[in-house]
Amino acid sequence: MNATTLKSDQRQVQIRLQDIELRYGDTLVQQGLSFDIHRGDVFIVMGGSGCGKSTVMRCLTGLLEPRAGRVLIGGVSLWQTTRSERTRLMRRNGVMYQSGALWSSMTLEENVALPLEQYTTLAPEQIRDIAEYKLALVGLAGFGDYYPSEISGGMRKRVGVARAMALDPDTLFFDEPSAGLDPLSARRLDELILELRDSLGTTMVVITHDLDSLLSIGDDAVFLDAEAKTMLTTGNPRQLRQHSEIARVREFLNRGNEPETGSEKGSEKGSEPFSRSLDEHDPGLACEKGSDPFSGR
Repeated sequence: MNATTLKSDQRQVQIRLQDIELRYGDTLVQQGLSFDIHRGDVFIVMGGSGCGKSTVMRCLTGLLEPRAGRVLIGGVSLWQTTRSERTRLMRRNGVMYQSGALWSSMTLEENVALPLEQYTTLAPEQIRDIAEYKLALVGLAGFGDYYPSEISGGMRKRVGVARAMALDPDTLFFDEPSAGLDPLSARRLDELILELRDSLGTTMVVITHDLDSLLSIGDDAVFLDAEAKTMLTTGNPRQLRQHSEIARVREFLNRGNEPETGSEKGSEKGSEPFSRSLDEHDPGLACEKGSDPFSGR
């Protein structure tokens, strides 16, 4: 089947993995990976620590050749095509690295401009205008002359996104985007990912195990398992949280607890005993009977 074939839901397939096997030397990381990433989706690669999420991202971006299987991008097999065509396909990707990976000796504008200087023949003033525009897209208009050391961690992540967008990629990859951020900054970055997807139509592939993030922004997902060394399921993470037939997937998406199927279960099994224990020590701290004691988070 051609990788651009429309499925029954009419979404166009941007990237297709077919029976991928990934190894470092003789060490198996993942095998039997077959899934589709649809154009315009926020696609989540999720799983516990050490399951191979970042290795899968390296494969998707053309940095690691699979030991077996095919990666199809727009119907073209990434590793079975010519080297020049593979380079062209790789330049249609943008990557936001976990640490931001900014050059400390360069201003923010210079960091964003670097890919344009390396891979285009644009005039310096055009490059400067594009860099300023990309910074404005991520909410950093007017910060071009700052250095990475002069801004916050959340702002550095945004600069990383701006640089990843410099060449107008078809697909943006995010490697643990919320790592090292406080909850508010992480939420703002999630909102930025959705805003950029909606305004630019770019496909987003997010590597993460941050439950709050993946449940709030994910349209589709694949779950990788470190023990089985393969994927266990695919689907919308919010639906998988409630309805997956695989216990390990439900446990991961519910922080080790089975999902509640009704509000009365939350009252009978969770909130009420907690409220009683608070009543015994400090009535002023007691939660209202039947409420979620953590809802204020």
